[in-house]
Amino acid sequence: MFRAAIFDMDGLLIDSEPCWRQAEREVFGSVGVQISDDMARITAPLTTREVTEHWFRFRPWRGRSLEDVEASVVARVGELIRARARPLPGVAEALAVCADLGWRVALASNSPKGLCRLVLAELRIEPAFDVVVSADDVARGKPDPAIYRHASQLLGCDPGECLVFEDSPGGVRAARAAGMRVIAVVQEPREFAADALPHLTLPSLAGFGPAHAHTLRVGSISP
Repeated sequence: MFRAAIFDMDGLLIDSEPCWRQAEREVFGSVGVQISDDMARITAPLTTREVTEHWFRFRPWRGRSLEDVEASVVARVGELIRARARPLPGVAEALAVCADLGWRVALASNSPKGLCRLVLAELRIEPAFDVVVSADDVARGKPDPAIYRHASQLLGCDPGECLVFEDSPGGVRAARAAGMRVIAVVQEPREFAADALPHLTLPSLAGFGPAHAHTLRVGSISP
């Protein structure tokens, strides 16, 4: 049976993508890299360091270090989240189900640790999380499985005892590579790779209930 739930953050608990797009346009624009929405979507699955390195390779700038530019993006995202923070539908309900089932709960995000803590605090759900794992804790972010493996270790659970909630193909791939069951929460159709499909797809976290945990219990479906 499952003993823990692991939640992604951006796009699952909070609609932070508009904050990231605005912050990247402003900060990278200040060093001469004009970021369109289509360009931002390309780098959306990456860590903040990977995004900064990507745009520096695309159009190198002078006068500011990569660390400074990255920190400016993160700081601006934090400002925007403070002004706009709202949980996506079903967050409180899904966390309540996990609590009723007696599961431990973790956050596993490609965002920096400070932003993870900020989001949980702004959404007033921080007490529900036993563990927070971010891009700061691993050498490589999703789709590498390291974030999920590290989260399961901190939870004190085997990977097969963890149920993951994700919204991105890269996140689903990371969780599956870590040996976990994955529920994809997507409002619009998304294309998942044939070798990294979610075990279940829901339109909202509000749709998750104990029956899904029973259906997806360890050993009930092929990995």
